[in-house]
Amino acid sequence: MMNTSCPRVSFEFTGRFLPHVYFLVFTIGLVANGWGLKSLLQKWRKLKIINVFVLNLGLADILYLLTLLFLMVYYFKEEIWIFGDAFCKITRFCFNLNLYGGIGFLTCVSVFRYLAIVHPVRMMGRLTVTHSVVISIMVWLLVSIQIIPDIFYTKTFGNTNACYDTTHDTYVEDYLKYSFGRTLTGFCIPFLITLGCYGHVIVILCRKNTTDKVQKQRSLKLLLILIVLFIVCYIPYHVLKNLNLWSRVLLKQHMCYEWSNRVFIAHQISRELVCLNSALNPLIYLHGNEDIRSQLRQLLQRARQMFRHPPPTDSASVPMTELTDDV
Repeated sequence: MMNTSCPRVSFEFTGRFLPHVYFLVFTIGLVANGWGLKSLLQKWRKLKIINVFVLNLGLADILYLLTLLFLMVYYFKEEIWIFGDAFCKITRFCFNLNLYGGIGFLTCVSVFRYLAIVHPVRMMGRLTVTHSVVISIMVWLLVSIQIIPDIFYTKTFGNTNACYDTTHDTYVEDYLKYSFGRTLTGFCIPFLITLGCYGHVIVILCRKNTTDKVQKQRSLKLLLILIVLFIVCYIPYHVLKNLNLWSRVLLKQHMCYEWSNRVFIAHQISRELVCLNSALNPLIYLHGNEDIRSQLRQLLQRARQMFRHPPPTDSASVPMTELTDDV
């Protein structure tokens, strides 16, 4: 329902929640991605084709996680940006590079798994590590081309001291068109490709009775991980971001709707969810690399042993033989 008077949107929600989510994602993501990348680089000479895409996915995550420190300061200071216009654009560029680069490399992983399972004979020896490196470079280039126009939109405006993740209301109509186009090419098309690849893979695995059960389980687990990433992180963000931009366009035209404030709050929640991809992407490491899984199992086993058999205290450090001798 449209209102004659436009209600003021509350921005307090952003400052209360975003800094804490960013801190959590930064801590978990940095540890998980750092460990995963270290494990991959230790086996560099034995690096598999799929691990090249996973390596690039980790690099995109690390790049974004480093910018969260500045965003935490920004929201703790009640959305006052103190690092200058240029660095504001760099920070937002890194976010988009991580977001759409991550989606691109997840799509590459999906296509590779599809070719390896559905067309193993045709692809045997044809796709090498060199090819995967070239494909990775192309993904970086295509994503950069997609998000470079975002740099030319105003991110700071006048004396507001804000660092907009989109742009100022003055240019919101043009930005909405750009956002729709980027959503289509950077999210919708890769999502449909990923869904098609894994849908076909599941059908093939279910039809083949001779398929290795371990391979079937791994494919199902990876499909589940990707579904969680898209449903939790990517889909809400893109839908709500464009709805929020549209509501801003309507608000600028003095067309106010009751749902505008709810969309704004939901969009802020989706921003928190989309940054979780940097903490959830390491699940791909655990799935795609047996060495990392074995290291994790050893770490968990040591942790269980420590809790089951805690180190002896000083009073309990006396050998049992000495205690029995006194009896």
